Formats: sequence, structure tokens, C-alpha cells
Amino acid sequence: MKNTKLRLIWIIPNVFMWIMFFGFSTWVALNIESLKLIGSLSLWILTIIVLFLITIIGSFRIRQWITEGKM
Repeated sequence: MKNTKLRLIWIIPNVFMWIMFFGFSTWVALNIESLKLIGSLSLWILTIIVLFLITIIGSFRIRQWITEGKM
């Protein structure tokens, strides 16, 4: 498999995760009062934090693979 195909296989899901992170963060920011009212704000905040950590780790891992020449 060529390096460009391998990069796309890893980068496309990572970009999707970033889009999900920004989308969920925006949705939570717009609906913060309602989420407080029903008591699920902490669950959404935890979800956003976990999603952020996954995207950061994935981005650094892809960058590391590219600099090492594995991808």
C-alpha cells in the first residue's frame, strides 16, 4: 500500500473526530441550560473531554508516524 493511501486511511477518521468534537461542543454550548435542567450536562462534558483526548492522541500519533517515516 502506498504511503498516501495509508495516510488517508488514518487522517480521514481523525478529521471526522475533530468535526464531531467541534459539533458536540457547539451543541452543548447552545443547549447548556436545558442540559442543566435535565441533569445530563456532566455526562456531555465528560463525553467532550474524552473525545478531545482521543483526537489529540490520534493527531500526535499520526504526526509521529509521518516523522518516523512509517507512513
